[in-house]
Amino acid sequence: MDKLILKSENLMMIKSHLTIILNQFLVNQIKLVLDLLFNTKWVDSKICRTGRMPNLRRATDVVFAVVVTAWISASACAAAESPAVQRYEPDWTSLDARPLPAWYDQSKFGVFIHWGVYSVPAFGSEWFWMNWRGRKGANYVNFMAKNYKPGFTYQEFGPQFTAEFFDPMQWASIIKDSGAKYVVLTTKHHEGYTLWPSKKSFGWNSVDVGPHRDLVGDLSRAIRSLNKTRFGVYHSLYEWFNPLWLQDKQSNLTTRTFVTEKVLPELYELVNHYKPEIIWSDGEWEAPDTYWDSLNFLAWLYNDSPVKDTIVVNDRWGGDTLCKHGGFLTCADRYQPGKVVGRKWENAMTIDKYSWSYRRNARALDVYSIQNLIAQLVETVSFGGNLLLNISPTSDGMIPPLHEERLLQIGQWLSVNGESIFGSNPWSTCQNDTQQPHLWYTQGKNSSTIYSIVLKWPDGNLLSSACLDKLDIESIVMLDTQSKLKWSQKTEGGLMIKLEDKSKTKTEWGWVLRVTLNP
Repeated sequence: MDKLILKSENLMMIKSHLTIILNQFLVNQIKLVLDLLFNTKWVDSKICRTGRMPNLRRATDVVFAVVVTAWISASACAAAESPAVQRYEPDWTSLDARPLPAWYDQSKFGVFIHWGVYSVPAFGSEWFWMNWRGRKGANYVNFMAKNYKPGFTYQEFGPQFTAEFFDPMQWASIIKDSGAKYVVLTTKHHEGYTLWPSKKSFGWNSVDVGPHRDLVGDLSRAIRSLNKTRFGVYHSLYEWFNPLWLQDKQSNLTTRTFVTEKVLPELYELVNHYKPEIIWSDGEWEAPDTYWDSLNFLAWLYNDSPVKDTIVVNDRWGGDTLCKHGGFLTCADRYQPGKVVGRKWENAMTIDKYSWSYRRNARALDVYSIQNLIAQLVETVSFGGNLLLNISPTSDGMIPPLHEERLLQIGQWLSVNGESIFGSNPWSTCQNDTQQPHLWYTQGKNSSTIYSIVLKWPDGNLLSSACLDKLDIESIVMLDTQSKLKWSQKTEGGLMIKLEDKSKTKTEWGWVLRVTLNP
């Protein structure tokens, strides 16, 4: 290329486009714009060698052109040496090839929050409306007949979802103290009620009915202002009794009015307004991903959304996607594969053994013990998963005391033993000891650090490990006391570690040994 011929109108176009480009500072976009304007490959070795662009045939706007061309030349040379930005196509082969943002795997522990109109009756579960009106379950029908007037509708629960005690900073503080690195809020469950003022849920959202507050906005701001916890949203694709959904079902899904008029606009609202870093999709199973238009939405999410670099999604985007496609796998509620799998996965489970949402008649025995929850966290992380632990606030905005206590207990344990969890990896040699079922392992950020996590204190303070046998060990330190421990090789095989007396430890629900190997 010896010469560039620019018309005056082209110079005016350059002015307009360059203003945008300068603000963005994205070299690849500069190259694309100028390729379109000049319709030629405008960077060649001569320009990069000399630092000059060829003369302009016409001298209109000479001063502007001189400044622009000098700056463009340097930028273009850099662009010529920079790799192209990856863009993802709306197909699973391309979308599944996107690397999972590293923050998610490193986080290990998050808090799930199920909160909505179903928190008002607070009976059975979050599926109250369907179990009462759809399935006509006897327990639900009898509950309503006994406690509410004849003809009472589910919508009448809406004004009773008051959230008058909801303090988003208090919630954020509890979540921070739990040690959780991310939080996922149910912005809309299958009942269709949204916790933000959705333009597509008029009269059935938290600003129009109930607390008259943007609950998503309030909590997201509190979470982000108080700590570095990532904020995510749960969103149900389908709604049990939405007329548009029922019409599409009646047509055997040959129409997609519900998706185009309701589902997709809501998802774009959530992403553009609240910029979540997780989208935990659900309610997908009654229709394929083609009906939900999941592929096009995810391509936009990964390519052009305001959270394209950090967003993480799950695998619930159509009846044919569960445990196959998406960013991380959930496969089923309370998923626990019991082994290391080839993809990143998540164990989403509840503190309440029987419900994701608040139940007024829940007993203390219905809540998992802290020992059980620590064991779930350790087992999940040892096999390479994340634990997303659900709490169930009340309709007036309080986190139940036992749920709060469990979160704070987990935080207390993590404050001592967190280095064995956060940023760790599954140890390829062992995850669970072959002789001691209460002994688990993770690997640190480098291969010379192994963590042995003891969930049951051994008799006589003597811990036997089969998996640590014959390793070249430099030191063993208990994180709780920071004391160096002694060990010896057993004649019959395995390692015997002498622990300190249990009375010297601060934690009660699990103890971690840092095993450092010689280089």
